[in-house]
Amino acid sequence: MDQYLVFGNPIAQSKSPLIHSMFAQQTGQELQYDRMLAVKEDFIEHLERFFSDPQAQGCNVTSPFKELAAAWVNELSPSAKLAGAINTIKRMPDGRFFGDTTDGPGLVQDLLRLGVTLKNKRILLLGAGGAARGVLSPLLSQQPALLMVANRSVAKAQLLASLIDNAALQSCEFETLKKMTLPFDLIINSTSASLSGELPKVADSVVANAGCIYDMSYADKPTVFMSHASQLGVKYVYDGLGMLVGQAAESFCLWRGIKPKVEPVIQALRAQL
Repeated sequence: MDQYLVFGNPIAQSKSPLIHSMFAQQTGQELQYDRMLAVKEDFIEHLERFFSDPQAQGCNVTSPFKELAAAWVNELSPSAKLAGAINTIKRMPDGRFFGDTTDGPGLVQDLLRLGVTLKNKRILLLGAGGAARGVLSPLLSQQPALLMVANRSVAKAQLLASLIDNAALQSCEFETLKKMTLPFDLIINSTSASLSGELPKVADSVVANAGCIYDMSYADKPTVFMSHASQLGVKYVYDGLGMLVGQAAESFCLWRGIKPKVEPVIQALRAQL
């Protein structure tokens, strides 16, 4: 049976084995998907040991190994080159290894599933770390009127915006957002603030005027940022559970050549939170 797994640290909480088992059942694919804990010092050793099994066809990679994995594979997708990190490895027929990042497509797929229009819209992306870097290209492919990358450190935001030559891509620091007169149609939080129960350092006026809020994080209840946005009167507020399933579906399709349905899996996971 074809073997897959996810590497991470921590990893016990990963929902990837459950998600991919549901995908496999849904699409009639026979495969086994596990999880593996590693540390940076022995990650490559574990990775090579896994792929020494001829049945090992691919794996997912989560924090903190995405950059190490990108350096290990033989070939990177254009999006992965831009991101400098990958979350998916596929064994190719010639024995080489292909790396891709499916986070961005997973995000875009979920936003469209939720009925959020991206074309010709003003989008604010909070944060300039790896999560933001991985979604730039897919968001720009939807042809927004503006994709503003905002960060506490303006230098990091500027660096991110310089990666792609696109007039719609701009950058600023959080403080500058207060001076902007036109509201944003969509604000995406890619910062890790929600994971520690904190709010991004963005003015309430900016959030309150947004048409929609999307937090890449998720939990068994709305994140602090989601709750705050709702209290400020934002009508459409979403978490990142659908992005998690969406990026997994993109990985599954890369490996198996078939696109699973995400909606029943999202509903099943939501019921378990």
